[in-house]
Amino acid sequence: MTPRATDRLRYDRATAHLDAPLAIVDLEAFDANAADLVRRAGGKPVRVASKSVRCRALLDRVLAREGFAGIMSFTLAESLWLAREGYDDVLLAYPSADRAGYAELTSDPKLASAVTVMVDDPAQLDLIDAARDGGREEVRVCLELDTSLRLLGGRIAVGPKRSPVHSPAELASLARSVARRPGFRLVGVMAYEGHVAGVGDAVAGRPLRSRAVRLMQAAARRELAERRAAVVRAVRAVAPDLEFVNGGGTGSVQHTAAEDAVTEIAAGSGLYVPRLFDHYRSFTARPAALFALPVVRRPGVGVVTVLGGGYPASGVAGADRSPVPYLPEGLRFDPREGAGEVQTPLLGAVADDLLIGDTVWFRHAKAGELCERFDALHLVVGDEVVETVPTYRGEGRTFL
Repeated sequence: MTPRATDRLRYDRATAHLDAPLAIVDLEAFDANAADLVRRAGGKPVRVASKSVRCRALLDRVLAREGFAGIMSFTLAESLWLAREGYDDVLLAYPSADRAGYAELTSDPKLASAVTVMVDDPAQLDLIDAARDGGREEVRVCLELDTSLRLLGGRIAVGPKRSPVHSPAELASLARSVARRPGFRLVGVMAYEGHVAGVGDAVAGRPLRSRAVRLMQAAARRELAERRAAVVRAVRAVAPDLEFVNGGGTGSVQHTAAEDAVTEIAAGSGLYVPRLFDHYRSFTARPAALFALPVVRRPGVGVVTVLGGGYPASGVAGADRSPVPYLPEGLRFDPREGAGEVQTPLLGAVADDLLIGDTVWFRHAKAGELCERFDALHLVVGDEVVETVPTYRGEGRTFL
């Protein structure tokens, strides 16, 4: 019996008393993945990206492990909620235009001390000041650096389109804007190299593309390491008490951690390991988050239909953004239908072994987005559900 077949037996036994659709997290795989992130970080703390987890019980579980420290959040409303719930180190990874949230942040000492906001433009400081509504608390600020690899004199930029601030001089100028502005304190710098951390370099059946990605990433890592060090020197000249320099992501942990200028690593997807993280040479991990759909029809030979299934991931629409049938092995989508909104036909000889009421296990393309579809995660150890915990959605929190 293959390891995947063994997993299927475990998951079916663990959830036999539950009705699908449902979602699980295999805690043994989750913990092994967490340990591997810490190992790859080489002694630097890992800040867990909440958008890739979206479940407070599992955020608590990973933050209780040695090697993890702090949360990287994705909206201001989420950041404030987490701070109110007792999390005291929350870095908001994206700029916000949430005026009501800023009014609350600047009026509450507990929130202001726990949450750090992201800035890459002086206009964002203007928005925060305009939203204060009498709030006088000092706002903790992190500056974001554009990490893109620029080619042909800047005419081509490879990397995520995030911050407009690219050079050490530009970031130092922004740092001075924060430093001379009352009511703000510069505490950090972030640089997310999505073109390294979030792009697989070993895509099955695509050797030429994989090689091109590896060459691009090697050049990007060299360029960014040099520029990031210069940026940090320039910013520390303005803010000598800078608390942290955050970088990386699941796919680049060990490379980013090797830079002296970086003080902490961000990662989250590597805990659940969705299908987009199958194509990396630098690490392997175990799928930990799965969802199950029930077989409700048997339309013919080699076909079953499951309820639901149309859970696409964000990004450019394409086959790689779709979930994939995972267990039992050997099922595939009908290319004319794909994953459906209400039902999904699945093809393959193994379909003839499935009965009405059986479950098919799927992997989502991305990590935390799965939790927007389910209000609970069933935590599995061996062949038992040991606990059922709410997702953000299950706590009534849908931030985006």
